[in-house]
Amino acid sequence: MLRPDDYKLKLEVFEGPLDLLLYLIKKDEVDIYNIPIELITRQYGEYLGLMRMLDLDIAGEFLVMAATLMMIKSRMLLPVEERPPQEAEEEDPRWELIRQLLEYKKFKDAAGHLQDLERRQENIFGRGIEDPAVPPDPTLRMGEVSIFDLISALNDALKRVKSDEIGEVLAERFTVADKIEYLLTRIREEREIPFSALFQGMATRHEIVCTFLALLELIRLRQLRAVQESPFSEIHLTRLET
Repeated sequence: MLRPDDYKLKLEVFEGPLDLLLYLIKKDEVDIYNIPIELITRQYGEYLGLMRMLDLDIAGEFLVMAATLMMIKSRMLLPVEERPPQEAEEEDPRWELIRQLLEYKKFKDAAGHLQDLERRQENIFGRGIEDPAVPPDPTLRMGEVSIFDLISALNDALKRVKSDEIGEVLAERFTVADKIEYLLTRIREEREIPFSALFQGMATRHEIVCTFLALLELIRLRQLRAVQESPFSEIHLTRLET
């Protein structure tokens, strides 16, 4: 049986640090040309801390980006007249990061557009071919969520639990394997679970983390699907029919 202390989730497709920065910029509805570096640095560090707590297999690029953000923040805090002579005439310290984000966003949007075209093409059939009977899928209007959407929802769930209610009950220990069975049983009974209801009745950080890791593992194994009607709206968990 899996032991939670030894469990490390390795996602097959893990989004990178630029994805996280774009996610935070979109979530906070800030101008990408005028990034509030102090806010974004603090939030980036918060997400990185959650990823470490979950023992996710974090690539080194995330740590490099954290150092870059701290460097930009420190340079912006220093008055121009107090900067070294070679830096006094330099452009805004954020511009190099902004250029990277804009370039990455351009390719990311293009890739998303190509995926949309591919999905449309799958629904086009040539003449003479009988249209296959495809039952309507009520979840097609729902959008898939990213790992950062899930981590953000977990962060909100942890904040809703009072600090004095989150403890470690040594007599009651859970494993990721326990919670996988729990989630499979619950999804069979309820068919759809709002993320906000996922941790109801859980009062220890250990149980919440094990449940969240079990969720990520079931998504990776294509047993569950996490969707939402619009960006940053309520996440719903449904069973992925095979």
